[in-house]
Amino acid sequence: MPPPHPRRFLGGYRGTGQTTVGRLLADRLGWAFADADVVLEERAGRSIADIFASEGEAGFRDREAAVLADLCRVPNLVAATGGGAILRPENRELLKTSGFVAWLAADPETVWRRMVTDPTTAGRRPNLTARGGLDEVRELLSAREALYREAAGVRVVTDGVSPDAVAAAILTAWNGG
Repeated sequence: MPPPHPRRFLGGYRGTGQTTVGRLLADRLGWAFADADVVLEERAGRSIADIFASEGEAGFRDREAAVLADLCRVPNLVAATGGGAILRPENRELLKTSGFVAWLAADPETVWRRMVTDPTTAGRRPNLTARGGLDEVRELLSAREALYREAAGVRVVTDGVSPDAVAAAILTAWNGG
């Protein structure tokens, strides 16, 4: 039996498994899946990196908020949010009031390793600080931790855990167990 909330959101820094786990969860629930970053790129007709280059972070965050608002109205949906979607207070509130949020967490080294082995990351995602690299991951994870915690109903660590095990842990939490 599906959980009582009509929507499920996966938040967390990029490279924590939102898309992989989100697809598994949607399949197990028999629901649709959406990756907010993919939806945003499809609507804009260009990559996140291109949007950052032409509109800056503020323009990108406006687009991100619009996509998130639309996804929050879709029933029976599992959605992977962008890693920075929690930066705006109104996005955090919208997520909390629209469904159940699971925060996928991993240590900076795991995130960095996943990012450098993902062939789509470099072309689609810009650096968000001047340094980039592992230093950027550490800095942003630290800066965003309290925001992820505020938005989430549960925190699930993904370091060294299979996507199936992460999905099972989330389903258990969603079902109140």
